Amino acid sequence: MNDTAVILNPAACGDRASRARRRVEEITEGAVLCATSRCGDASALAREAARGGYRKIVAAGGDGTINEVVNGIAGTPATLGLLPLGTMNVFANELGLPANDLGRCWEIVQSGSTRAVDLPSANGRHFVQLAGVGLDAQVVQETSRAFKRNFGPLSYLISAAQIASRQPPRLRVESPDAATDEGSFVLVGNGRLYGGPFPFFKQAAVDDGLLDVVVFKRLNYLELIRYLQNVIFTPQISSPEVEYFQTNHLRVSSDDSVPVELDGELACEAPVEFAIEPGALRVLTPA
Repeated sequence: MNDTAVILNPAACGDRASRARRRVEEITEGAVLCATSRCGDASALAREAARGGYRKIVAAGGDGTINEVVNGIAGTPATLGLLPLGTMNVFANELGLPANDLGRCWEIVQSGSTRAVDLPSANGRHFVQLAGVGLDAQVVQETSRAFKRNFGPLSYLISAAQIASRQPPRLRVESPDAATDEGSFVLVGNGRLYGGPFPFFKQAAVDDGLLDVVVFKRLNYLELIRYLQNVIFTPQISSPEVEYFQTNHLRVSSDDSVPVELDGELACEAPVEFAIEPGALRVLTPA
């Protein structure tokens, strides 16, 4: 029996959907290919494939597709494979996959070389790379799929500029490893990268059993955006307005209605409890 199922999200490819689908069909010949048609399909298809005994389940899409597939296979013996088709492909870049070479990525899937990585969660829902409470989740909430399709990564910057004049929420931060208990914006990482190729979480590793947390303190949105740029483009976080710590448990709450994003997709609202399972996800990676 063929041991590989491919979960394809054509929407991740935008205007390139038909061409990308043909390419995926071409290189994955012999594997079972399932295409999604709406949000939630990838989780359901991945769960069904895992129950059906498929040992390799490949997410062909962007980081949101990977998130859904992981939530479908978590707790099963299945191993995750990646065919990066999204706008950012942050998790694929984190793992050293050649995101611009689908043929090589499929060779990596076939090779069977695996790596155990940590599996974080927020209110019980898993994510692989990044979670945000506040600003970036608000940007995701207000950036429509049509906007993303027309403007790509620029769409997020446009949305950020539109909300910059608003008052940010007041977030309560609870962790035994945090020095501060309040902020305006919280980012939680499982790896180093954020927003593309930027090494944002300076000490992070996907297999160290720890969440990396960046808390932006009581700042307005314009200040937040400026400090966010500083963190992205400097080798170390030194600003007193930004706290960086590592932990295995975190709770963020607020009296306001504050959205939470996981791997670039809206997931829930605060309060949110973050936890991590060390080495709980096996991923097909370069040897």
